[in-house]
Formats: sequence, structure tokens, C-alpha cells
Amino acid sequence: MISSLRGTVLSASADSIIVEVGGVGFTVAVPADVAHTAHLGEQLRLHTSLIVREDALSLFGFAAPEELEVFGHLLSVTGVGPKSALGVLSHLSVDQIAAAVAADDDAPFRRVSGIGPKTAKLIVVQLAGKLKAPSAAPVAAADLSTETVSQLVAALVGLGWSERVAAEAAERSAAEASETERASVSLLLRRTLATLGPAQAAGQGSARG
Repeated sequence: MISSLRGTVLSASADSIIVEVGGVGFTVAVPADVAHTAHLGEQLRLHTSLIVREDALSLFGFAAPEELEVFGHLLSVTGVGPKSALGVLSHLSVDQIAAAVAADDDAPFRRVSGIGPKTAKLIVVQLAGKLKAPSAAPVAAADLSTETVSQLVAALVGLGWSERVAAEAAERSAAEASETERASVSLLLRRTLATLGPAQAAGQGSARG
């Protein structure tokens, strides 16, 4: 079992990267945020899960051990395979998944490509009581109205970012923004795009490397 990898990023596409470890290149399927922030030549550590099938060995990697744990829980759900589980973790953070399950809300999962209404409901039902309670949101983010945050996230999603990346970026911007910026969605959007990088926003879905 390959539990983790640490090596040099050789290439990155929309949903996978190649990491060289000891002269061997490993192709690893990763969530969108990892693929979009992996820089060629940099050192990267991933927590991994090796999925063994009759016709293939597939490696899935995550930046945090909590994501790997949730990946395992998702695989235990009837009808959820590795690619679907990775899709969920590309669109939703660990906290967003836990919050949706705790609230018995399958809507966030239905928005993930490849997850139908029946499977979305099964995720909520079968993961109930298995996930850690979501972390408290940053205090600075609470200063913003729900409508403002929703508008910011919607704008980022409209530009091609996944809901997960958009929500996390919105929280970071809220924590770092000035009072003036918090009063304007456009100013917050400008700050957030500056953090994410215009090149990534414009070409999130295209292959890299």
C-alpha cells in the first residue's frame, strides 16, 4: 500500500499530476485545487490511496489527511466509486461535506458531476455520524453578510472555479480584506482573483504541463 508520496512535480493537468519520487514518476489523481496549485519543479507531499482493480492500479492523492479519510468514507457509500468520490472532494471541502451530511442536505452532492439524486441521498444517509463536525468559520468571514459571500462565490464559480475552491478563497479574502473591500463584492472579487491568479481563473479546465 502506498500511503504517501513526496517528490517533485513533473506535470499537472486538470485532475491529475505526475510526481517524481526517487527517479520514478507516479501519476496521481488529485482534487481540482491540488492540480491547479501544483507548480512544476516544486516539492509536493500527498496523502495517498492506492485503488487496486483487476485491470488497473490507480493512485489518488490529497493535500490533507482529513481529505483522504473522507475519501475512504465516500468509497463506502453504495454507488460511489473512486472517480465520483474524487469529484466530490474537488467541489466541496471536508467541512462542507460534513456540514451537508449533518444537515441532511443532499443538494451540494447533486451539483457534483456524476452524482445523481439517489446517490446524493445515499451519501447523506450512509455517512451520517461518521464525519467530524465542521470547523468553525473564521471570525472575519462572519462579518460579511451571507448574501455578499454567496455573490462572491457565485462570481468565482461563474469564472470557472469549483464551488469548493471558490468558497475557500472567499473565506481567505474575508479574513484579509479591509473594511472598504468587505463593503463591495467587486472589490472582494478583485482581491480574490489576485490571490487565485488570473491565469488559473481563465484556464481552470485546460490541461497544464
